[in-house]
Amino acid sequence: MNDTTIGPGAGLFCHHIRVRFAETDAMGIVHHSSYLLYLEEARVAYLAAIGYPYERLRQEGTDFAVIEVQVRYVIPLLFDDVVAITLTLSEAKGATFVIDYTLRRTESVVATARTRHGAIGANRRPKRLPTWMLALGGRG
Repeated sequence: MNDTTIGPGAGLFCHHIRVRFAETDAMGIVHHSSYLLYLEEARVAYLAAIGYPYERLRQEGTDFAVIEVQVRYVIPLLFDDVVAITLTLSEAKGATFVIDYTLRRTESVVATARTRHGAIGANRRPKRLPTWMLALGGRG
C-alpha cells in the first residue's frame, strides 16, 4: 500500500506504508532504524507528487543530503500495520530545508520526526536551494 495524497496547502502530503515483517525486531516491533526508511520513502514520494522526482533533481545537478534527523517514538508499530506519514515542508532558506512528519496508525500518533537537508551540487559542495523549493518553504 503506497498511495499518496496531497492536501490543502503547498506542503501538506500523506503517504501510506504497510510494515513488512523484515522491519521488525526480536521483540516483534518495528526496529527504530526502519523509521528512517519510512521518512525517506515519504519524502521521495512527496517530491515526485509535486513534480520533482529525485531523478529529475539529479539530472538538474542537485542532491538533498540529510544533515540532521530527530525522531520521537510514541507507540510501537507492528508487522502488517499501515502507517500514514503526513509531512510538511516547514522551512526552506539558503541551502537547507526542513520537513516535519507525523506518523499515525489509524488515529493514533506513533511517532513524530524532523529532517534537515542540505542542497549539494554534483561537486558535493553546498548550493542554493532551487527557486521552487524556496517558494514552497515560504522564504527566499
